[in-house]
Amino acid sequence: MYFCEKYSKMDYIGLNEQEIIRREALKELRNLGINPYPAAEYPVNMHTIDVLEKFSDADMSKDLENVCIAGRIMSRRIMGNASFAELQDDSGRIQLYFKRDDICPGDDKTMYNVVFKKLLDIGDIIGVKGYAFRTQMGEISVHVKEFTILSKSLHPLPVVKEKDGKIYDAFSDPEQRYRNRSMDLIVNPHVKEAFVKRTQLTNSMRSFLNNKGYLEVETPILQPLYGGAAARPFKTFHNTHSQELYLRIANELYLKRLIVGGFDGVYEFSKDFRNEGMDRFHNPEFTQMELYVAYKDYNWMMDLVEEMVEKIAVDVNGSTVVRVGDNDIDFKRPWKRYTMFEAIEHFTGIDISKMNEAELFKTAKSLNVEVDDSMGKGKLIDEIFGECCEHKLIQPTFITDYPIEMSPLAKKHRSVEGLVERFEAVCNGKEICNAYSELNDPIDQRERFEQQLLLAKRGDEEAMMLDEDFLKAIEIGMPPTAGLGMGIDRLAMIMTNSVSIQDVLFFPQMRQEKRSEVVNESIFVDLGIDEDWAKVLIKAGITSVEQLRESNSNKLHQILCGFNKKHKLGLKNPTQEQVAEWVNY
Repeated sequence: MYFCEKYSKMDYIGLNEQEIIRREALKELRNLGINPYPAAEYPVNMHTIDVLEKFSDADMSKDLENVCIAGRIMSRRIMGNASFAELQDDSGRIQLYFKRDDICPGDDKTMYNVVFKKLLDIGDIIGVKGYAFRTQMGEISVHVKEFTILSKSLHPLPVVKEKDGKIYDAFSDPEQRYRNRSMDLIVNPHVKEAFVKRTQLTNSMRSFLNNKGYLEVETPILQPLYGGAAARPFKTFHNTHSQELYLRIANELYLKRLIVGGFDGVYEFSKDFRNEGMDRFHNPEFTQMELYVAYKDYNWMMDLVEEMVEKIAVDVNGSTVVRVGDNDIDFKRPWKRYTMFEAIEHFTGIDISKMNEAELFKTAKSLNVEVDDSMGKGKLIDEIFGECCEHKLIQPTFITDYPIEMSPLAKKHRSVEGLVERFEAVCNGKEICNAYSELNDPIDQRERFEQQLLLAKRGDEEAMMLDEDFLKAIEIGMPPTAGLGMGIDRLAMIMTNSVSIQDVLFFPQMRQEKRSEVVNESIFVDLGIDEDWAKVLIKAGITSVEQLRESNSNKLHQILCGFNKKHKLGLKNPTQEQVAEWVNY
């Protein structure tokens, strides 16, 4: 086997057979004067779906007489002087027909006999020019007159087979799909649909809010204090200012400062970060839309949420009814409404509205709700609701009028002592949004923050910090305001019938994969070992000087000589004495 200067025999160690073959093909293409990664624009004039939709046996469009499409080879059937392949682009797949004498009209048949038949692989990206036709088997195809290699694939794709409607060898392992989203999108084209719908969702929401006259804004991601929610933050450090900063957990406090500054309605699609566990409903990095509108209250905001989400359902799925798992969820207005205490009593039979902290703790225990001594009254009520009620709310439902202890940024209820004007919308058993009549009394707000500090001293890691800059802003005067935070990821899960948040995030956070530490051969070269044999030591699993010294010299000599022979490296074997010197250095 001949190796070009870019790939030595040593570089191929550790590659599988397919990866070696593809690198050899890459070298051969270059030897033929073909650049496998050309820089020039390729003049695509349509997509595969255009060919399929425009094709007509009765009246052939002139556009289809000069088709120029590009995409990835997903299958090939080599049949002598004529062959077939399947090309996949952004819109779908189409069959290609290659005929040797059309590809190579002259005496030189290299482009067909060598390049197409021997040097192309599944996964390669090519451009083709030709015309559309229907094969004798009735399949609309492109008769290729010319093809261009646009990108040589060096890593083989999983080969997914379909026979009699059954899928074989599917690339379906969730962890591998999430870790290698590029591969997932290539071999599982249906995965794209969820992400297309997610974009339609945000476009629909943005259009709705823009038509209402609200201004889309941006606020800081790096914040000197985190606030706007109860959550643990991620910390970072600004070297120039020698200052600890936090990745935002919410953007609420900044947006309300803009309301103070005179904007009547502002919203932001924000990336927020919470240092919490990961499961199918939580990712440490997530997206939410926050909206604040002056001179409105939470009742008005409930009506707006109903109107907006109903529109989103129609825009994304063509109907207010969305199939989610085994349930048909209907977003048509109006939605059911419970106060929080009503919901808890409805699902548990227990009225907790007059209970103190000790009674709530005892009640939570009796309901098998996991609680601890750090939890105050608000947290206990939240845990009871979460464990006993939330998962039972399948149809979109508003939960309103929360206890004041649970909502340090919401305005006190206008008629019920001890409650605040807050609602959450719950759907398919999970919260999709949270909203308040926003607290604009600076004295009350300071007291609420101070109560949060007391909870933090008791060990509540999610208690809010006291933000003096925000307090100064609302001391200037903030108009009555309705505020909303809506989880885009959760809503996308529902609108796309996805069972996991990872299915609607292109690149979800994953636990780091265990990989072999990259070791430089210089650690062995510094001991006087030849560079080639230093590389072999690493390939053979000796990755540190300590590991080398602990090796049995005779056994190591056998391993190295065997490695040299197995991989046909052509190196002169070291003597036993040399290996002993390396081990005893």
